[in-house]
Amino acid sequence: QVQLVESGGGLVQAGDSLRLACATSGGTFSRYAMAWFRQAPGKEREFVATIIWNTVRTNYADSVKGRFSISRDNAKNTVYLQMNSLKPEDTAVYYCAAQPVGSSLYSYWGQGTQVIVTS
Repeated sequence: QVQLVESGGGLVQAGDSLRLACATSGGTFSRYAMAWFRQAPGKEREFVATIIWNTVRTNYADSVKGRFSISRDNAKNTVYLQMNSLKPEDTAVYYCAAQPVGSSLYSYWGQGTQVIVTS
């Protein structure tokens, strides 16, 4: 049973930084592509960033490019999202997700962590 547990959310002011973490267990973390998604109130869930299993390639939503950075530590089975220069529009529940090698779907999801950015 693969489990993903997010942490690090909170209430911050615009311009502040936060670092989210997603700890995984029960699977072969090093072989998963990992991603962060977010869902703001009244909106659909949207892609934020992804990192492939060997940490070489990353991809970001245009809305967070230059401000957010995704990384992973395969030894700790953890993926991170460093969020800088936060804006009120970054307010959302942030979810991490895992995509097994060979799959086109993110098969495993965490429960989410709330990020609130005040102006």
